[in-house]
Amino acid sequence: MAQDTASEGTVAMPRLEDILRHPEDLDKIPVLKAEYTRKKAAVDSQLREGLRDQLERVQRSINTLTEGQRQVSKTKDELQGIDKLCAESQASVDDFSQIDKLAHVQRNFEATLMMKESLEKFSEDLAEVEELLKADDEDLENQPNLLRVHMQISRLRDFRDEAMDQIRKADASSQTTLEDYFQGLDSVIDWFDDHLGTACMNLIPLVQSDNKSMVVRLAVVVMNEEKNDDTVRALQEAQKDHRDLANRFKSMNVGPKTVRGYKEKFMMAIELYAQTQFDATKDEFLGDPDTLDKTLRWFFDDLFTVKQGMQSLMPKKWKIYNVYTEIYHRLMHDFLVGLIDDPELPPDNLLAIIHWTEKYYKKMQKLGWKQSELQPNVLDDREPALVQQWQNIIIHAVEEWMDRIFEADKKALVERSADLLNTNGDGYFRTKSLPDMWRMLHEQIVASGASDRTDLVEGIIDAMFRVLKSHQSSWQTLIEEECNKYKTPTSDQEGMQLLQDWLVAVANDQIACIDDNDESGQVGYLTRFRRDFESLVDPKYLISRAVPELDSIRDSYVDLSTYCLTQFVQLIFSVDFRTTLPDFFTQKWYGEFTVKRITSTFEDYMSDYSPVLHPSLIDILVEELSDELLVRYLSSVRNKGVKFRRHIDPYTDKFTDDVLTVFAFFQQYPDSFAATIKQKWKLVDWLVRLLDAEKGAPIVTVYESFKMEYWDLQLSWVEAVLRTRDDFERSMISSIKAKAAELSVERGPETIMSRLR
Repeated sequence: MAQDTASEGTVAMPRLEDILRHPEDLDKIPVLKAEYTRKKAAVDSQLREGLRDQLERVQRSINTLTEGQRQVSKTKDELQGIDKLCAESQASVDDFSQIDKLAHVQRNFEATLMMKESLEKFSEDLAEVEELLKADDEDLENQPNLLRVHMQISRLRDFRDEAMDQIRKADASSQTTLEDYFQGLDSVIDWFDDHLGTACMNLIPLVQSDNKSMVVRLAVVVMNEEKNDDTVRALQEAQKDHRDLANRFKSMNVGPKTVRGYKEKFMMAIELYAQTQFDATKDEFLGDPDTLDKTLRWFFDDLFTVKQGMQSLMPKKWKIYNVYTEIYHRLMHDFLVGLIDDPELPPDNLLAIIHWTEKYYKKMQKLGWKQSELQPNVLDDREPALVQQWQNIIIHAVEEWMDRIFEADKKALVERSADLLNTNGDGYFRTKSLPDMWRMLHEQIVASGASDRTDLVEGIIDAMFRVLKSHQSSWQTLIEEECNKYKTPTSDQEGMQLLQDWLVAVANDQIACIDDNDESGQVGYLTRFRRDFESLVDPKYLISRAVPELDSIRDSYVDLSTYCLTQFVQLIFSVDFRTTLPDFFTQKWYGEFTVKRITSTFEDYMSDYSPVLHPSLIDILVEELSDELLVRYLSSVRNKGVKFRRHIDPYTDKFTDDVLTVFAFFQQYPDSFAATIKQKWKLVDWLVRLLDAEKGAPIVTVYESFKMEYWDLQLSWVEAVLRTRDDFERSMISSIKAKAAELSVERGPETIMSRLR
């Protein structure tokens, strides 16, 4: 059976379907009936008690309302009795109207005499106040006459306001005359306000110098003015809602007539004093972001001064410490938010603000304020967005720098200017911008490390990876565009040498980025870049993200360097050999030393550029020269007029002579020659075998062997070779195509044959 529970005046009842599930459960009905009866009695008892409580509350409320109605009726009866007595008293006194009129005349006469006396003494009293103010001018720090001056000025102001009010009611035409009479009071009031304002602006220094008397007297003046303003506002409110009643009571029409706002001016002085210091802090902080903590020390010193020394000198109801804290905190909020909203704020300053907020709340807590009590949040709860903003500033600076560097290089390259080219200590061509680029990246990494946040540093490093890759891609696109200008048949050679100088310089730059020498301890820019940030990021990020990116960038530097040399070589063939290459395999070829002229040109280029090219790139340049020459040589079977007369022309001897001439040049570079060049030039032998093979099965056998060794042999090139034979027949191509359809060749790394179409 489910357990019964009761709490807080409620009883939980089990459901019947949960209890009576089986026929034998019917035996439980008497027991259940007794249980339900007991629980019903408990519920009824609770309901009766609740109903009794509600009835008692209702009865008390009815009694209260009845008593209220009785009091209202009693008051109404008393007011009616007073009104009746007033009416009877007027009726019982003979000549009441005349007596009342004479009383008014007497009061007005007395008021007129007082007004006359005050007018006669006004100039004398004003002169006395001026003398007191002159005396205070000599001692503004203490102002011994402050209270006396305030009392005198208040009396004179009240008198002037009363006189002006009376003249407006009696004879408005004389108002201008009276205003001229009181004109001197305004300058005295301004003089007094200057004294009071000076004291308000120096309130904190007065407390710090233990000048309690001055502080108390200042508070007394402001407090009295606050009371007068409250009275004026109450009178104005009463006159607005009950004009007739207010006019009947003389006491409500005597005293100050206008709100003077000294309490508000006092508050404004507090804010102005703090704002002046914030302005000075801003100038220092923008000059040096590390000074924020030092330059804002006054902020906490002021609040501490108020807490320890000012509260006992001010009226308690002002809650002066709360007032100062509220004003100062609001100004701190406006100060910091104004800075972070400035789009020109340097990232170092923004980071200093982000770090400062935590210190701010800790110091405020020492002064007795919890963070939740200080509203609004000093940075509007924008810390996460500001952290992202700071990161974006660093990233934007990196991107902007990289763009500016590349645009300068691009302009120099397009205009074929040598101004941004340089040579290093070893005499190798280099661009002037490369050291600047890596120096900038180093500085930004150092700046990002100041954040003490690995996630931010990692985000910035990711951005640097992107811009480095983009920089490489931009270089490759630019180089391709500029080199293509010389690859058309009608292009001239103007500026080509400077372009080649740039290609060598850019190629050298890429090696400088990755040139790590274990023996000398010298490392390339990329390794230095890694060392700059690896201690600032998470080890997991370094392994899983940074290392693969660095490896990819390192490979890209090699690729870009090779690409520069490839374009360098292609320029040689497109411009220097523009008229030479079409002679290959034609009748003119047999009588000319075409290859010798080409290798002689190679020698000139290597003589000029080997001293300014990084040693690790010389072998690459040599291999590029060899590959391009081999491709152009083999592709020359497509030259116009090529026809090999198999039994007449000595083409076999000419091929041999060309290869030996090529070998004679490249043997000067034994490492490259032995490793790759000699092997690649064996392709000429395959060309000769395609030309020499007999028609039918022999030529198909040559093709099959050729294809098995070079899987990427292009059928179109084979067809072009066969068409140069003087015994060419279409059946030769058909048989080779049939064999090609039968062959199953395993793919491998691309060979030079992939470039022959």
